[in-house]
Amino acid sequence: MDTLATTDVTIERLAPTAPEGDSRAGAAMAAPPQPPMLRAVAPAALQVSETAREPGPITGPSAPRKRNPARRWTVTVVKQLATLGVALVAIVMALVTWDYYVTAPWTRDGRVRVQVASVAPQISGQIVELRVGDNQYVHKGEVLYVIDPFDFEVALREGKAQAQQRAADLQVKEVQSERRQRLSSLATTPEEQQTSAGAAVQAKAVFEAAQQQVAQAEINLRRTQVRSPVNGYVSNLLMRVGDFAHEGATNISVIDTDSYWIDGYFEETKLARICIGDRVEAKLMGYAQPILGHIATVTRGIGVQDGASGTQGLPNVNPVYTWVPVRIAIDSVPDGIPLVSGMTATVTVKDAGEAGDRPWLDRAVAEIETRLFDVLDGPPARPGCIPATTTERATPA
Repeated sequence: MDTLATTDVTIERLAPTAPEGDSRAGAAMAAPPQPPMLRAVAPAALQVSETAREPGPITGPSAPRKRNPARRWTVTVVKQLATLGVALVAIVMALVTWDYYVTAPWTRDGRVRVQVASVAPQISGQIVELRVGDNQYVHKGEVLYVIDPFDFEVALREGKAQAQQRAADLQVKEVQSERRQRLSSLATTPEEQQTSAGAAVQAKAVFEAAQQQVAQAEINLRRTQVRSPVNGYVSNLLMRVGDFAHEGATNISVIDTDSYWIDGYFEETKLARICIGDRVEAKLMGYAQPILGHIATVTRGIGVQDGASGTQGLPNVNPVYTWVPVRIAIDSVPDGIPLVSGMTATVTVKDAGEAGDRPWLDRAVAEIETRLFDVLDGPPARPGCIPATTTERATPA
């Protein structure tokens, strides 16, 4: 009923007011008929509506809540602490990264190296047979090419014939010397005995020289088959059948696959953190799995280009760091990674006493602590890593 009353009051207010000269009939016709019940309650509803418009305290779920000052302060402090923590983490990471790039023993300038056997014939002659191709794998002792053996076969047969002749001459002179030695002084003289004995000795020497010539002819005949001195790959093969091989002139190269190593070129500022025997991980460009090895030796001398006379006769010095090569012996190569001399590698040196079985989180925390101490106190040198002097002899290949 209150709703109806409120509606009736609103309708009465919106209705236009009749002018003063109008008759009651006209006013009655202009005003809509109202039910008796609504007409009775209209004044009360109007009073209620007017009262509802007066401002008063707002209650209920739509009323705004007052903020707690303690909560506001807590939120502000948390935001400031979070910002400060992010800034500290960024600073720590920047310091760790800077120390890693400056003092950590690693370098992108690593190269795969290998020994190359430069094969040259020990005799001269025309090549009549080529038994290998370029980049072919050969075993030690396998024939690479053959030189025309005809001249050396003739020399061998001639040497054997001369040796037989010298052997017969030696036999005759030894018999003569022996017979003269048995004769009495009436049949021969001491001078003749000495002469025959000397002739026998000379004949023996000539026979031995002939035997050496035969041996040399046999060796030269075997040398017509030029063999590989190592296990490896034939590289840069340019020779062909019909070429003339000159004694001592290299005409074929074989890469020794048993002699691969890696040279890591480190700046002088990083040598204090490198020790002989340290573990090494070398990642070749284009391959994810690293090659494992260890520090074998450190070069004891490099070429110095500075010091040449410049303007006004003064030394011309380039203000750059010198790169010192470190030789890395290869321990294991993952399957599917080919070793090619000259390939680029990123070399990272690990401490020989570093435990590799610790959890990665412990290793990361220890690495960060080490880097921070390096920034604060400077990178500590590891004494005794590279001996000042050594009398050890390297094993020759």
